[in-house]
This record gives sequence, structure tokens and C-alpha cells, in this order.
Amino acid sequence: MTTDVWNGAIERMLERIEDTAARVGDRFPHWADPETGEWTTTPDGDWTGGYWIGMLWLAAAATGDARYRSWAERFVERLGDRVPGQTVFKSFPVYYGAALGAILHEASGPREIALATARSLTRLYAPALRLVPLGAQAEEGAHVGATETSIDSLQAAPFLFWASNATGDGALRDIAMNHAETIIHLHLRPDGSFIQSSSLDAATGRLVRHYTHKGYSDTSTWGRAQAWGMLFSTQSYLADRQHEAWIAAAVRGADWWLAHVPADRVAFWDFDDPAIPNTERDTAASAIALAALLKLSRVAPSEASRSRYREAAEATATALAERYLTPTHPDDPRVRGMLTEACFNKRTDARPHDRANRCEFIVGTYYFFESLLALAGRLDPLRV
Repeated sequence: MTTDVWNGAIERMLERIEDTAARVGDRFPHWADPETGEWTTTPDGDWTGGYWIGMLWLAAAATGDARYRSWAERFVERLGDRVPGQTVFKSFPVYYGAALGAILHEASGPREIALATARSLTRLYAPALRLVPLGAQAEEGAHVGATETSIDSLQAAPFLFWASNATGDGALRDIAMNHAETIIHLHLRPDGSFIQSSSLDAATGRLVRHYTHKGYSDTSTWGRAQAWGMLFSTQSYLADRQHEAWIAAAVRGADWWLAHVPADRVAFWDFDDPAIPNTERDTAASAIALAALLKLSRVAPSEASRSRYREAAEATATALAERYLTPTHPDDPRVRGMLTEACFNKRTDARPHDRANRCEFIVGTYYFFESLLALAGRLDPLRV
């Protein structure tokens, strides 16, 4: 597809940003009904709210429109309440909601919130486990125990690396390095797939069991887990390029994804659901994988693999733009710029406000917007 086509999709998504801002007021968008465009919101951002702020930071950088930065700054102030939270997942809203403001706009207030959060993560670090565990207040994970970890939590590593680089604090770097090394080693399986979750022995850090918290079964490959593994392994390597094992893990994960994703490039919610093809797709997992492929297309070890990941990224973005970004046909009456058909959480034990599939999910929307900006040459994908 041409730059004009990518820019056309970006314009649709900017329309949706404007529409979302008008709908949610001072609450954080979580997921939306793809027919009406109405958002289920959270008052404090939960783990997803930073992605809304991140979209505003990206829009401000890409368009130069000061309104987006003003909206972002209004929301980001409230992330300060997340600093003392006993959960590794606070890195998600604070990296995308606050650190991105410092990275893209040199915003001082967001920078301080992000640094305070990074320092608070060091107090949650468990030396025996060599990682930051999920924590007693972990969103979507509080009921699974104090010695649990997951591939999702790898996101804390690039966040801590950023904080170390911003401050020169070597302790932050050491924890980031240990966290990344441990999480990747625990969750990358020999075939290149990522298992989502692990239980560890509190005293020794020894693996007790693997399982998939949000997928089809304990042993299945949940689509978003595979995408998280690809993306956060890549981002960890970008933050500290001495660790060749991390880019090797990202490459193995990406190759597994490309070998198992359907020919139309949009993943099912879990690669092992026996109902395939009569089950939900997950455009959010596909958008996360897209963001990872674009980064890998710049830093993968060989020219051949970089070219292959770029081609795969363009094909994935084309599929999402043509078939899942509203309007999807000439008579489509829905709000423009919604990325539909995300599978947020279809587990029966999901929190009530997370029980949504075939929806617009702010997390997938963010990564698709980021990726479109990168494809259009309006964002360096290695910056974020």
C-alpha cells in the first residue's frame, strides 16, 4: 500500500480520537461497542488507560495540533495515583501515558510521574525470583498468587531501561536486565511460542508450573501472549543491545507467529482453539504483532529477515485497514476509525468490565495507530 493509503487510515483514526474525546469526558476508554462506538470506561485508567493518553501524545507529535497534547496532559496528571500500586502492570499505563510524553514532547510533569513509578517498581523487585512479580494488586491477576509472573509483565523491562537511561541510575538498569532475562527465559518455549504465565517457588525462583491465564487452555498459545513476547523482547533489546539472546527470542517468536497466523494475517484469539476457524479473531493481538514486526524490520540480524518482517508488517496493516477499520464497506454507517474485532477477554473468570470480544479495544487501537504512523514515515518506530 502507498503512503497515501496509510495516511488515509490515520485520518480515520484521528476522527475516532476526536469522537472518543467527546464521548468519554474525564474517564479512560477501555473497550467499545463496535456498532454504537460507545465506550466502557474506567475512572483511573486500570492497566489500559495509558494507551489512550499514548494515542494523544502520538497524535500531537504527528499533526502538530496542540489540542492533543492538552488533552494528554489533562489525563496524565491522574496517573500519579498509580505510583504506590502493588502491581507490575502499572508500568503499562505509566510508560504509554507518561513516559511517551517525555520521549516525544520532553514533557517534564509526565517525566516525573514516570520516573517515580519506575523507582516504585524497584521496591517490588524480588531478588530470589530475579524479577518484579505480578504483585498483590495486579489487574487481572490478583487472585493467582504472590509468586506469579507472565510474559505480559515483560513490558516493565523497557520501561525500567528508559528510566535508567533518563536518570543514569544503574540500579534501575540492573533490575530491568534481570527482569527481562528471567521473563524471556521462563516463557519462550523451544518451538518459538510464548507461554503466558508461570508460578515460581518463593525461596528459590524455581519454576513450579506453566499455564495460560487468559487463553483456551493451560498449554495453549494465547494470541496476545505471543504478540507481547515478540514486542517486549524486541523493546528490551532496543534498550540494551548487548543482549543478543533477547533479539534472538523476538525473532523466534516472530517466525513462529508468521508460520502459524492465518493466511489473511489476522490471528485468532488463541492459536490452539479447536473451534478455529469458527471462533473469534483478535485484531488487538495482530496489531501488537504488527508493531513488533515493524521494529524487527529495522533491527533483525539479517537483511533477509528484516525484509521479510517489513513485508509481513505491510500485509498485516493492509488486512487490518481494509477489513477491520471502519468503514469496512461503502454503506457502513458506523463511526469512522474504529479497529473492530478485538477479543479482550472471553474467559468465564474475567473481571466484569473486561468481558468483551468482537469489540474495539483501546490497546489494539493504540498499536495500530502507532504502526500506521510508522508505515507513513511520520514516526520512528524505534523511539516508542
